[in-house]
Amino acid sequence: MTTVRLPPEVEQKLRSLSALKGKTKSELIKEALEKLFASEETSSDSFELGKEYFGKHGSGQTTRSTEYKRILKDKLSAKHHSH
Repeated sequence: MTTVRLPPEVEQKLRSLSALKGKTKSELIKEALEKLFASEETSSDSFELGKEYFGKHGSGQTTRSTEYKRILKDKLSAKHHSH
């Protein structure tokens, strides 16, 4: 069992919502926590969502971010010398 102390204004809002919905305060709190937990389980942080596109994680080249100028220069040079 868990006990939670709420600020008076939150307690009043909970009491009002309880009366409006015809549910106990405990039922409303349980529903709110279930929604919070479901939301947390489905959300990923920014890194997890895009890690396959970041630096070595996406390209496999660990020096790509520090040698991009040389890589670009080599590609442009190869393009112009192939004609």
